[in-house]
Amino acid sequence: MPGLHITSEVAPLEAVLVHTPGLELEAVTPGTREAYLYDDIIEVETAQREHRQFVAVLERFAEVYQVRGLLHEVLERPEARDFFISRTMDVVPSEPLAQRLNKLPPDELVALLIEGSEEESGPISRALNEVGYALPALPNLFFPRDIGMVVGRHAVVGSMRHGVRWTEELLIKTLFTYHPELANAGIIYDGSEERRSNYTLEGGDVHVLREDLVVVGFSERTSTAAIDQLGDVLFERAGVTDLIVVVMPKAPTAIHLDMIFTQVDRDLCVVYPPYFTSAERLPVLHRRRGIEGVREMPNFFAALRAVDLPMEPLFAGGAHRTTQEREQWSSACNFVAVAPGQLIAYDRNEATLRELESAGFRSVSGNDFLMGNDPVTAGQRAVITVEGSEIVRGGGGPRCMTLPLRRTPL
Repeated sequence: MPGLHITSEVAPLEAVLVHTPGLELEAVTPGTREAYLYDDIIEVETAQREHRQFVAVLERFAEVYQVRGLLHEVLERPEARDFFISRTMDVVPSEPLAQRLNKLPPDELVALLIEGSEEESGPISRALNEVGYALPALPNLFFPRDIGMVVGRHAVVGSMRHGVRWTEELLIKTLFTYHPELANAGIIYDGSEERRSNYTLEGGDVHVLREDLVVVGFSERTSTAAIDQLGDVLFERAGVTDLIVVVMPKAPTAIHLDMIFTQVDRDLCVVYPPYFTSAERLPVLHRRRGIEGVREMPNFFAALRAVDLPMEPLFAGGAHRTTQEREQWSSACNFVAVAPGQLIAYDRNEATLRELESAGFRSVSGNDFLMGNDPVTAGQRAVITVEGSEIVRGGGGPRCMTLPLRRTPL
């Protein structure tokens, strides 16, 4: 098996992990949405339809694996099953739940792990119509980027900021450890083992721009202690020589770096302009292997030039501040590249799409692309647009919904 290999954000995509959302979304209600990290409630069938279109486009470029399918396969192996159940009980201690999980066949076990398990209600709970979960549902699982990362041939297990996502860490560690399609050179950072409150790391903040260069956002979800530890292991074991850190604002619209920055071609990126090109621009630090301390850079683009990767910015939302804010809220900076200059994006961010068109990108409707009416040829700059009016309510875009496993080296 070829295993994992990622040394670029834009190299041709070979294999990717996704999760089409299901009944776990029904756990999100007006009363629970904040606990589940949601700003709104998602209509399940519409979200599934939109996600299926997204997956269909991905399948034209790469092997697409579903979390549910790989988890079913791996839990047929006794050692993987025992590992996952025992570690889940470390997070959610419950002997009755452990006995129940041990008796389930793989398909039912996977469904319960993703959709959650309600507690058996007592007389007071029944009288007050209260429902609790012995094992929480995973409505954030359709954003697998956060829980797992690939750097070179190594795996990184996210250390999630909020406990409601801790089961997802165990899920991705189980796949990285036991599934042959995710064979790797070792887990170099294991968030499933990390429970110190100041060590959190999520994949929306980690961008592998080159085999020797990683950019990380210091955000509300990713801590400086975790970034220091990640930098140490990347320098020691993964061949990385340079780490650029963007100091993020503590703002609900910028929970991860990929909500304000994404590389879209070898020399192009899309950014939220206020944070990169104005007086509000964010502080940027550069750490180099073998050199003590860090260097404060004038701005993000100066930091990229210092490591010989100059990029030009395109503005999410165009030139107008109001449109920038509106479209950044709906994940206008959040693209996934299937090849250099070939992207998947939400169709709703029209001003951002016009910016891309001004840079030579051709806008292609996802439906037309899938029907063969508007093909994308090799070497052509294009952005394939998919519907996202419902799934965007989850708080992420195409990059969030993908965990790239392999890309062809540039």
